[in-house]
Amino acid sequence: MKLLVITPFYRWFIKELVEAQSKYLEEIHVLVHYNPLTEISNYLPFGGYFDHLRLYTKREIVNMAGIPSKVRVHTIETIYFIPDGKNPKIGDKLLNLFNKYLSQRDIDFDIIHAHFTYPQGYVAVKLSKEFDVPVIITAHGHDIYEMPFRDDNWRNIVKWTLEQATHIITVSHRNEDIIVQKLEVNERKISVIPNGYDSDKFKPISKEKARKLLGLPQNKKIILDVGNLYPAKGHKYLIEAMRQVTSVREDVMLYIVGNGPLRDDIQKQVKKLNLYEKIKLVGGRPHDEIPLWMNAADIFVLPSLSEGNPTVMFEALGVGLPFVGTAVGGVPEIVTSEDYGLLCPPADPDCLAEKILKALEKEWDGEKIRKYAEQFTWEKVAEKILGVYHEVLKN
Repeated sequence: MKLLVITPFYRWFIKELVEAQSKYLEEIHVLVHYNPLTEISNYLPFGGYFDHLRLYTKREIVNMAGIPSKVRVHTIETIYFIPDGKNPKIGDKLLNLFNKYLSQRDIDFDIIHAHFTYPQGYVAVKLSKEFDVPVIITAHGHDIYEMPFRDDNWRNIVKWTLEQATHIITVSHRNEDIIVQKLEVNERKISVIPNGYDSDKFKPISKEKARKLLGLPQNKKIILDVGNLYPAKGHKYLIEAMRQVTSVREDVMLYIVGNGPLRDDIQKQVKKLNLYEKIKLVGGRPHDEIPLWMNAADIFVLPSLSEGNPTVMFEALGVGLPFVGTAVGGVPEIVTSEDYGLLCPPADPDCLAEKILKALEKEWDGEKIRKYAEQFTWEKVAEKILGVYHEVLKN
């Protein structure tokens, strides 16, 4: 089977999934569109919007390290001024670009798999008609719970795209409910397959060793948060919760790994609350370094206001790290027991502080957490997706 993947980036969880899939497929071609205008951010010493823009430079959206021989990544340049997720016309622009690219290079494929509904899924649906192949769309998060509810135009785009897909994969039952109940898409064409993690990278190592390699204190209780600095990630509520946590315990440190437009605002909040000795923003770190941070921590905290099914949750569980977070998106479908983590409502710093303090006192069984996470490795996710491919092609 030859697969065409259409995705906004080739790194993080998409790269890990595709490379796990490559073990089962003959050939995978990956199309990623790239806007050269993002490179301006590398030459301007400003934060805010430019921190956001830096996340979409070529270096940030494509990671070719260790790529399998069966996988070929095609980075296709195109200039535009309105960002993807806000641009209802980018779909047709990319369609023309990708159609021409595939035809000129005579790229062969049996099935298309698009990640995210728009513009990737929209383009994939149109290409599937042009090349007469089935199309799978994975609806991950904001493309389901936010994008179609902006206005009627966006709703029509997303609804049409999902209705035209041969099959839909989504990462949580909450997403499935939105697709079926609010967008009125036939539930018989939907499969729920959660995200996963790379068990070769995210595995337990000594906490002492991890802290030594990262230069972190050995005598502190370390709380870890990994996520880009956007409003939806809820960092301001975590900072507020830390004011309460540090008033009870003096031995606690919070490390926030990630970059984004809210960095300056978060730094100001930390300074205003006089927490600069207890909270450290370490910026973006290479993904291969994140397992060290996970192993160095005592608990992982994710204070998001909305989520699809966050891969960092699976990665934390994969090293045996207990999870404290908000009951949003698919999170409560995974953290189903207090043996694995503690949950609270979003935007509730009082509850978050309470759960963090409880987690710091609790005796966790890291091996039990790790064993539970094994069902979510990318290899097992890839096998489930392969089953969807076979079913679609059979019909």
